[in-house]
Amino acid sequence: MRLAERSTTTALVAAAAVSAASYETCCARLASALGDIVTTTPFTANDYFSIQESSLVPACIVRPRSAHDVSKAVTILASSSPRTPGCQFAVKGGGHTPAGGFANIQGGVTFDMGHLNATALSDKGTSVAVGAGAVWNDVYGYLDGFNLSAAGGRNGLVGVGGLLLGGGISHFSPRVGWACDGVVGFEVVLANGTLANVSAASHPDLYRALKGGGNNFGVVTRYDLKTFPQGNMSVNTFSYDVSHVGAVFDAFNDVAASPNFDPYVSLQAGLLYASAAKAWSVSASAYYTKPVLRPEVYSGLEAVPSISNTSSITSVASLAAENPTPPLNWLFATITLGTSSETMLDIFKTLNGSLYDFNPAGGVTWNFAFEPLPSVMLSHSAATGGNVLGLNPEDGNGIVFLFSALWPNSSSSHSIYQKGRDTFAAIKTVAERKGVLREFEYLNYAGPHQSPPASYGADSLNFLRQVSKKYDPTGVFQHKVPGGFKLW
Repeated sequence: MRLAERSTTTALVAAAAVSAASYETCCARLASALGDIVTTTPFTANDYFSIQESSLVPACIVRPRSAHDVSKAVTILASSSPRTPGCQFAVKGGGHTPAGGFANIQGGVTFDMGHLNATALSDKGTSVAVGAGAVWNDVYGYLDGFNLSAAGGRNGLVGVGGLLLGGGISHFSPRVGWACDGVVGFEVVLANGTLANVSAASHPDLYRALKGGGNNFGVVTRYDLKTFPQGNMSVNTFSYDVSHVGAVFDAFNDVAASPNFDPYVSLQAGLLYASAAKAWSVSASAYYTKPVLRPEVYSGLEAVPSISNTSSITSVASLAAENPTPPLNWLFATITLGTSSETMLDIFKTLNGSLYDFNPAGGVTWNFAFEPLPSVMLSHSAATGGNVLGLNPEDGNGIVFLFSALWPNSSSSHSIYQKGRDTFAAIKTVAERKGVLREFEYLNYAGPHQSPPASYGADSLNFLRQVSKKYDPTGVFQHKVPGGFKLW
């Protein structure tokens, strides 16, 4: 798999062939039908996570205040043939995607869902309705007041919609499954403008497809999420000298590979390399979704000599809270592994060998994370109507690996992309040689030239294509929405 050079995105390539006049006509039609919710006032840089997204300039922005506004806009945008240039669009929730063209579009139409951010608990308190423009800070801040929570993002600035449509890893995933498994209903505008309420009972095929199938089926305007009792939780953070990296991986793997995986565990082992300083940092972020200081399950991490070691009790909302920062250039990619501390160490050695002497103008920070993918997490899916991720608990515990880089100087992007491609290919080779590389690619960590839907397996991919063609026979969300991971 290759990492994309997103300075020229799929959206930009598509936009280059489209006349400005066609987009202006599209925006004029939207403004005539929808009034002042259609604007040409540009986004600010801080509206997006990455420079690749914030640098794109749509011809107009639709800021809907209701699902019916979305329905009218989609009807207008879909009215011409999906393969006819003009009226391409993107949908922005939290704007936290690293790749350009996934939540914004050059010269086209961007939906900014930010006004649709309401949260409302059901009468019995068993579910919460969340607008598609909400971020997880909104959800956790609301639910904390009821001593409840829902499976969602670990960073509070991440958008609700993007995380759920991509599957979603949560602090609570070992207890309740993927975040998408906690969705009990979707309100979604389909390609023909119909507003549908989708559940396991009403549309079982579309309901399953939306759980991991990305932005291929419609514009979701509301998510109904299952809630569960949740109080405070434990936060345990460790930093280590790089000389102890092998011991940290052993301790991580003891937790990740356990056949009796503790369902209250939420763990990440991190590597950070700063090119300017030629310095590695090694860390472990060890959360526990009960208010237990220094839980015994992390005793192996406690035993490794550390530079710092902290433990505290906090609320879900406080843990997730993040302050917006100016966007940087970002690169993401991912692989999934079987549990093996030996492979983790070989990956580190490969990373060090590839990156140590690479220091482009302005510098680059490489950021890598290993996260458990326990079979107990996967076992929850069938009971909730299933998802499309194609994972089987019988495959045993695994590890999701995030490969990422961030840098300020866009003039260095070409060399960083090239180094990223070469290094990512090298670590995939290491995992293949060790016999632990798995097919699955987690969509929310994937790079633009990866193909998560294909990685779900042939059965899931064929199912996704069938559902797409059933509800979107002309391919509006395959061709008029060029961003994301397409199906056909």
